[in-house]
Amino acid sequence: MKKIGIVGGVSWQSTADYYSGICRLSEQAHSEARREGIAAIPEMAIESLSLRRAVSILGMDSDESSWSEFDALHREALMRLERSGADFAVIASNTPHHRLGAICRGVRLPVLDLFEELAVAAAAVGSKEVLILGTATTMNSQTLRLAFERQGITASGPRSPGSRGETLNLLDEIHTGKSSGSKERLEAIVAAELAAGAWGQPTVCLACTELPPLLEDSGGAPVTRSGRLTYLNSSWVHIRAAFDVAVGTRRR
Repeated sequence: MKKIGIVGGVSWQSTADYYSGICRLSEQAHSEARREGIAAIPEMAIESLSLRRAVSILGMDSDESSWSEFDALHREALMRLERSGADFAVIASNTPHHRLGAICRGVRLPVLDLFEELAVAAAAVGSKEVLILGTATTMNSQTLRLAFERQGITASGPRSPGSRGETLNLLDEIHTGKSSGSKERLEAIVAAELAAGAWGQPTVCLACTELPPLLEDSGGAPVTRSGRLTYLNSSWVHIRAAFDVAVGTRRR
């Protein structure tokens, strides 16, 4: 098995999800193979960063130099994971993947690109259009949109200012501990966006690691369906990809 490096802390909840998810998949594979004894779980090293600091040093796409501190924070964490003996790494957060190319400059450690994984997962279920919900950076990310475009998929954040604002309010409340959110509130945001028009039947990409847990019945699935909607769970797409790489069952 390959050793996994995790850049976490952004947020700590997602870091816990990544760690526990990889362990759960290991135990599941052990059980399905009818092996005896203790399940083999990949070794992991975690570099837990400060979410407060990461948010405070977010840059602006109109000013490349404004990202220098944010990029360096994540780059240095990857380099520490490399020195720890990790064979590859994941960043347990969507927003840094908007800057993954810049973050990885000078880093020899392979990093599993979440945005590419999301696009491939959407294509696998036949998605033609994707509604992206996440932080302002992620919803505006041309990097993420281009990843979907390479799979023949049209993607964007909410086109309604109201839906975009409600998404950001929900995430702010979760991050500051004022609310744990709810499935009903998430579904209301999606319903309001679709009611505003300009959408067919999009796949909803939960491109922030705080959003997938609101779907209580997701059960660790990368793709879930609720009513007529298909949801793409960014955390579990990435977790399963990392597990497959670690145990050598990667099919692409």
